[in-house]
Amino acid sequence: MKLYHGSNIEIDVIDLQRGRRGKDFGQGFYLSPDIQQAREMAETVVDREECGAPIVTIFEFDEHLLEEVGLDVKIFSHYSIEWSRFVRSNRKNKTSVPLHSHDIVYGPIADDTIAKQMRLLDLKYIDEAQFMKEIQYKKETFQYFFGTEKSISYLTKIGTL
Repeated sequence: MKLYHGSNIEIDVIDLQRGRRGKDFGQGFYLSPDIQQAREMAETVVDREECGAPIVTIFEFDEHLLEEVGLDVKIFSHYSIEWSRFVRSNRKNKTSVPLHSHDIVYGPIADDTIAKQMRLLDLKYIDEAQFMKEIQYKKETFQYFFGTEKSISYLTKIGTL
């Protein structure tokens, strides 16, 4: 399958340490099976960094490897309380020490208003069910997180847009 990474630079070599901390599934390398989502992310990165141009790097990944090569894979097939707890704990982690040992995590993207919703949950203005509902992205869009050298070794760059 093709997976897309949106950025302000072309990705030739994946450096897991360059991934931002406090993201949905932790610090790592994120890809989308949705090319439009990757394009939007590229534009967001350009706006945030105030440099570069939107670039989508395309990778090939054999999804059969998820079961065949002993990768530790966590799959969230839909929004759930388990997913929202996992995202919340990773969003709170601003260190370089991961909270989990999964090679790959697949699941829905959280909405960027999550910081506000986390505060409301912490203050007990909303419960976990409402928190999960509030952090759902405007359209259900999924992402792949590659968090280990082992996992990224199965990605093959095939081009850019």
